[in-house]
Amino acid sequence: MAYQQVQKVRVGEEDAGQRLDNFLMRRLRKAPRALIYRIVRKGEVRVNGRRAKVSDRLQVGDEVRIPPTRLPEAEGKPVFRDDAVARFEALVLYEDADILVLNKPPGMAVHGGSGLSWGVIELARAARPHARRLELVHRLDRDTSGVLLLAKKASVLKALHEQVRGQGMTKLYRALVAGQWPAQRRKVALPLRKNTLKSGERMVVVADDGKPSLSYFRLVQGCERASDVEVSLKTGRTHQIRVHAQASGHPLLGDEKYGDRAANQMARRCGLKRLALHAWRLGFIHPATEQRMEVEAPLPDLFPQTLTCLCRKDHND
Repeated sequence: MAYQQVQKVRVGEEDAGQRLDNFLMRRLRKAPRALIYRIVRKGEVRVNGRRAKVSDRLQVGDEVRIPPTRLPEAEGKPVFRDDAVARFEALVLYEDADILVLNKPPGMAVHGGSGLSWGVIELARAARPHARRLELVHRLDRDTSGVLLLAKKASVLKALHEQVRGQGMTKLYRALVAGQWPAQRRKVALPLRKNTLKSGERMVVVADDGKPSLSYFRLVQGCERASDVEVSLKTGRTHQIRVHAQASGHPLLGDEKYGDRAANQMARRCGLKRLALHAWRLGFIHPATEQRMEVEAPLPDLFPQTLTCLCRKDHND
């Protein structure tokens, strides 16, 4: 084991706007992500002398204290088979010198950690070794598919993060929900709070003391058993769409955490074996060209197939 001495690092322009966990991953290259999260959670990492969170964004001039850390000598970057890197190319929706936009498959985490040796970002770095500053601009849940934006330069990452915070980035999702979504129901504004159950499972719940959360739902088509809805997010809370749909009486199909067991079983009989949530369209201003971009990840065939199957059952009953 190598022993990493205490470091005090001043944040420069190239690292401004970066999440603390990503900053530490670059400084402690052999450190597992779980170790990074643990030393931050325990308060061993300090930013300007204060405790910090892994999601905190760093600013120019911030001083980051990195504690003495024992690092494994033999561990390095994950090794990918050639076919995995080749399959990566099929995920690319758009790419230029500044950004990379992918169609993330369901079941793939955006990064390694929590028992996973790799995720989308690690695979992307292996497929694009010359893009040394490749970082995630935003995240998707492991079970959610669709548009995922990555930046190739620190300056681009910073500009895109400013759009995320300033509502300049638009996110449009498609989902299959249980039951007939009311055509007149559009706005869902329910505060959300993270909660840990006695079992240790983490859930998000609607709570008066939660963070303000706003979603807009639009019925695309549906029947008594299920509906295809379009969802626009105005805030980006954890599991926001899933909890807002559940609280509205129409949980997402295939949702093992917040969904309805009977509805999920019926959807499985129609071939749905995943969470029916897809990041459909992402809109943003390209930091280099200053042109508005709209990138779309085609709706998985399984979505309309499942809806047709469920509505046919509905009609036959």
